[in-house]
Amino acid sequence: MLPIIPHLSLFSITAATLAAFIAGLIDTIAGGGGLIILPTLLMLGFSPQMALGTNKFQACFGSGTAAYRFYKTGQVRSSDLELLFGILMTFIGASIGTLCILVLSGDFLKKIIPWLLLLALIYILAAPQKYLQGERAALINKYFFLMLFGIGLGFYDGFFGPGTGSLWAVLIMIFLGLDLKNATMHAKIFNFSSNLAALAWFIWAQHVDYELGFFMGIGQTIGAIIGSLLVLHRGTRLIRPVFICMVSVMIILLIIKNNGAVF
Repeated sequence: MLPIIPHLSLFSITAATLAAFIAGLIDTIAGGGGLIILPTLLMLGFSPQMALGTNKFQACFGSGTAAYRFYKTGQVRSSDLELLFGILMTFIGASIGTLCILVLSGDFLKKIIPWLLLLALIYILAAPQKYLQGERAALINKYFFLMLFGIGLGFYDGFFGPGTGSLWAVLIMIFLGLDLKNATMHAKIFNFSSNLAALAWFIWAQHVDYELGFFMGIGQTIGAIIGSLLVLHRGTRLIRPVFICMVSVMIILLIIKNNGAVF
């Protein structure tokens, strides 16, 4: 046992930190890192609200690192005003979503989380591939897009979260016409905003394990740095098979841990 985190073993801390590193790497490249972190924390015995809150705490390390690195490259195409508007909309949506999750019972969340994880995994498997290459003209006004999907995806990220980054990327490609690389960089900036908003409310509700979250945050940061380099130089195909296999196993283990009580 480590005295700094008396309720967890050294193995648990190591496993959670490694999971955060992998999640940070995957989340930066393709989104969906929460699909690894949430089952990990739940299997370690965290309550659903504490798992969600601690996930947001450690996720802010990774999403913040990636967002900063992408913005500093100068390759983000939107103006600062458009980015600020999108950040504000996602912050509002995430705040509403997080407040909703805080009033739901733990037993209810234990039943719906495996289903939400499964739906998010199905989405990632079925994400349209035709929008991955090339850039087109935007289909709708940018500010309308950011208001509509900023609040909507912000709400989803605050309420649950896994897959938000990949949802952002696909919608940006479809409606704003950006290619996968630029859509991914924009997605991470907005994803960081919703993570931060959700974290603020989870801190207020005292649903964050700071000690474990700090160790996981280190793993997230390292994963995000490596992931951002891969996005800038190599793209996303490298991580997809590993991501799908790991998430599938984690969902199965979580259902087994709940003794099949997901109905």
